[in-house]
Amino acid sequence: MLEGAEPFSAAGGPEGVLVLHGFTGNPQSMRPLAEAMADAGFTVELPLLPGHGTSIEDMVTTRWADWSAAAERAYEELAARCSAVVVAGLSMGGTLTLWLAERHPEIAGIVLVNPLAEPPGDDVRDMLTATLESGTELAPGIGSDIAKEGTVELAYAELPLAAVLSLFEAAEDVAVDLAQVGCPVLLLSSRQDHVVEPGSGDLVAGTVSGPVERVWLERSYHVATLDYDQDEIESRALAFARSVSGRAPA
Repeated sequence: MLEGAEPFSAAGGPEGVLVLHGFTGNPQSMRPLAEAMADAGFTVELPLLPGHGTSIEDMVTTRWADWSAAAERAYEELAARCSAVVVAGLSMGGTLTLWLAERHPEIAGIVLVNPLAEPPGDDVRDMLTATLESGTELAPGIGSDIAKEGTVELAYAELPLAAVLSLFEAAEDVAVDLAQVGCPVLLLSSRQDHVVEPGSGDLVAGTVSGPVERVWLERSYHVATLDYDQDEIESRALAFARSVSGRAPA
């Protein structure tokens, strides 16, 4: 396991928060948010998703079924211990968060940071498929899209093509069922995002059934949880989690 990529767990009160990291990343990108929730007294789980946080070779063979099964398992284990659960996710973690909310209407609320909800068009996917079929399994990585100088996401330097195509296919399925998300949503969107198109946030805001609070992040890129708006994300997410879970302020 890469140093800094370890999962995070904290026992707290009866209200829980499940935190999910992004594609080719690991818990490092979401640890500050998870720790802020734990410091506020929430019971927190931040799992390391399959294939992540070790080596790119481990990720090449993983697919959406692996990541979603891990997210489902983490949610069910946390929900069994807590009276209310909030789920928060970055990028692919946001896709997984939406997927869980579609399947579990009892979720108290969700926090989405630059979620992938609308995959690239067919032209991009056709190009990636052709590249994969030509024998190329890896492309340049997408990690560490951060405006703040000197801050680095601990992500793989390469992008596993078969795995990302699996993610895009799953995101398309998630998008079809977005209206089933009836819980409150806190949507945090970067004005400049070089990984996920802004249309994903627009789609979420315009399609889910639950109330949406959308906050625009003016200074951060895709990995906003480690960027200039980190403090705002944590304070807003904490206030949201307290509100929807019924946890009283400290």
